[in-house]
Amino acid sequence: MRAFKIGAVGLERSMFDFGVRAEAVEIGAVVPGDELVVDADVVMDRGFTLPVPPTSAWPWFAQLGKNRAGWYLPRWVEAVLPVRRRALRRIDPALQVLVPGDVIDDWGGAGATFEVVRHEAPGVIVYWSVRGRVRFSWVILLTARAGQATRVHLRLRIGGVRRRWLVEYGGGLFDLLTVAGLAAGLRERVT
Repeated sequence: MRAFKIGAVGLERSMFDFGVRAEAVEIGAVVPGDELVVDADVVMDRGFTLPVPPTSAWPWFAQLGKNRAGWYLPRWVEAVLPVRRRALRRIDPALQVLVPGDVIDDWGGAGATFEVVRHEAPGVIVYWSVRGRVRFSWVILLTARAGQATRVHLRLRIGGVRRRWLVEYGGGLFDLLTVAGLAAGLRERVT
């Protein structure tokens, strides 16, 4: 069965990409972590550019996560969240070190986690998770761009899903909105 690639069709072709559309070369690329879920039913690619070099963007991604620095959102969204649910607006040196095998909490339900597979500053983070019969890999790639900028490419691969259409559309919309929030929140923090 061919994986449904969100980013290549559907939601991303609409005018509602919220500034996180993956580039064609990103969608077609083989990236670290693809080998973890070879038989993916759904692949979601998102991308955005930050106005700082990868070495400045990296610390924000190194500390990303539930019970870590949080999920970065723009100030206007965080204003309606309880203070304890707001993400950090500073780099925390204590959250910069991750090594393969570390497990971090995820928002995907009680007990949901991701295991760190690769953590190579300033460009690659690969996470892996198994939840029942469903397998995930989540990759964050940072690439230098002209003008001291960083291209951020996020890829989520999901295998073992029962209701592919639900993951494609419902999960795809959720992914689109959360990554758009992440991009906006990071742009506020890095500038």
